[in-house]
Amino acid sequence: MLVKITLEQFEDVREIKFQRAARTDKGVSAVRQIVSLKLPDHVNKEDINAHLPEDIKIFGIKRVTKSFNSKNKCDARTYRYVLPTFALAPENPNFLNMDEEEEIDEEKRLEQLSIIDGKAYNEFRLTPEKLDKLNETLKLLEGTHNFHNFTSKVRALDPRAKRYIIYFRCIETFVTNNMEFAVLEVKGQSFMLHQIRKMVSLVVGICRNIVTNDFVKDAFSTERVDIPISPGLGLSLHFVHYKYYNDKYGKDGFHEALDWSECDEEVERFYKEYILKHIVDAEIAKNVTLNWLVSFMTPKRFRIFIEPVVSCEYI
Repeated sequence: MLVKITLEQFEDVREIKFQRAARTDKGVSAVRQIVSLKLPDHVNKEDINAHLPEDIKIFGIKRVTKSFNSKNKCDARTYRYVLPTFALAPENPNFLNMDEEEEIDEEKRLEQLSIIDGKAYNEFRLTPEKLDKLNETLKLLEGTHNFHNFTSKVRALDPRAKRYIIYFRCIETFVTNNMEFAVLEVKGQSFMLHQIRKMVSLVVGICRNIVTNDFVKDAFSTERVDIPISPGLGLSLHFVHYKYYNDKYGKDGFHEALDWSECDEEVERFYKEYILKHIVDAEIAKNVTLNWLVSFMTPKRFRIFIEPVVSCEYI
C-alpha cells in the first residue's frame, strides 16, 4: 500500500528511503515500531489502515527533519518478554544429578515437568522470595558487557559484541486461564540477533538452579559459551526512544516530539487484544514453554568451551 501511494510521487521506489527503527527475530511482534520514509503530503493513517490486516496498524504520522533516519536517530529500544512463571520453578535435584552421558527420556521429562510441588505446573505461582531472586538475576545482565555469546557469527573481539543494557526487570505478573505469567522488560541502546532470547534463557537456567550466577561471568568472557535460545513467542518490541532528537527538535516550533502520548491508550488496547492474547493463547494451546524446557533447558545445553593451549618450542 505504501509503495502504491508513494509511486504517485516517486518514479523509483528507492527514493522513498524506507528505514525501520529496530529489527526483530522471526515471529517476534512489534508494538511501537517507527519507520521513516518519504510520503506525499496528502497521505493519512486512515487511508493506509484501510488496506492493512487487522493485526497491523498505523497509529500516527509525523513530519521530521530532512536528514532523519529512524534507525540511526534511535537512542534505545525497550522489549518485553512474557514468560509463564512455571519456567522459573527450581529444578528437580534428581534431574540435576543425572550422569552427563545419560540420555534424557523426553516423555518422562515432560511428566516430571508437568508436576511442581505435587500440583499441576500451571498452578505454580511466584513467591515474593522467588520474585526477588528473579529481579536479582535479571540485574546481573545490566550494564556494558561483551554479548558475543548471546548471538551468532559475532566473535569475542568484535566491537559489535559490546552492548549497553540500561535495565532488565520484571515489571508485573498476572494470572489468566489459571496460569501465571511474568512480564520481563529490558531496555538497551541496541540488541543483536537472538540476544534477548538468550538473556532470558540464561535467567531461567539460573532460577532453575541448572547453572549458578558465576555462569554469567563466563558468558561475558572471551571464552566460547553455549546458551540455549528461549522461544520467540513471548518477545515483543515495545518502545523505540528518541530522547536526543526530541530534546533538540521536539520543541523548536516546527517539529513534533516522537512519543506515543497521543495514542498510548489505543496502542495498549491493540497490544492486549492482538499481541498479548496471541502469546497467552498460543502458550496454553501449544505448551510452547513446557516443550522448550523438555528439549533445551538441560545442563548439557549450557556449555563452556575451553580452547586448547598450544605450546611452542623455540630452537
